[in-house]
Amino acid sequence: MKKYNVKNYIRYKEDVKISQPNDKFWDEYTRDEMIIKFLPLVENISRKFATSQEASGVMSIMDIIQEGSLQLCLAVDKLDWDKLIESEDIEKSIKSFYAKRIRGGIRRAIDKNRGTMRIPEHKLNEMRSTKDEKMVRMFFNSIFLSIDAKQEDEDMVYQIPDKSDPYNETLLNAYLMSLLKKHLNEIECFVLDKSYGLTGDKMPATYIASKLNIKGVSAYVRVSELKKQAVEKLIANVDHSQVLDYL
Repeated sequence: MKKYNVKNYIRYKEDVKISQPNDKFWDEYTRDEMIIKFLPLVENISRKFATSQEASGVMSIMDIIQEGSLQLCLAVDKLDWDKLIESEDIEKSIKSFYAKRIRGGIRRAIDKNRGTMRIPEHKLNEMRSTKDEKMVRMFFNSIFLSIDAKQEDEDMVYQIPDKSDPYNETLLNAYLMSLLKKHLNEIECFVLDKSYGLTGDKMPATYIASKLNIKGVSAYVRVSELKKQAVEKLIANVDHSQVLDYL
């Protein structure tokens, strides 16, 4: 993790805690009160990003909190109250909408900051000529974890439309499929494709097990094992030069 001032972080958490507005009906909160009320959500999401490989050495937790807070402010302004009143659980719907935009903004900020990090040309050539399994592992873990995180957002009970700019998932998924077809057998390719929805909808383990004729109470475990085995096989066989441009 990029270094940060621990005292500033602790002071920030204390300030957020004592600044929390009193509970009231949702339509009674002012814009500033709404932002302050959900700052703990920003801190919680930011802390998880700060301890991940994705942000390691790129942004400190205070940098991430700053970006997350900006995304929260933008989300508050875009909240569709007409849609919101249709929800059975207004608080959960608001939190889902804010969390999705906060995570998306933080991911884009991390990608942008990682992209601006200058690597000397001689070092870049050295990296390209030497197999680095750690780099490949970071690539696949980051990609597959981000897909899982997106699914968590989509699984919320009620969704308010998110009009933020999407990633170019089509190109990335096509590239991932080319790696799968090159390095994995048919079953392994099928498991990862359906598990992460690379060529269509993301399918549950029960569906994958049925298609592979895996039966019994251990079917879920077996599918999980196949998925892990396939990812490890990719890491072992994909050269890091093939993923360097995505890091």
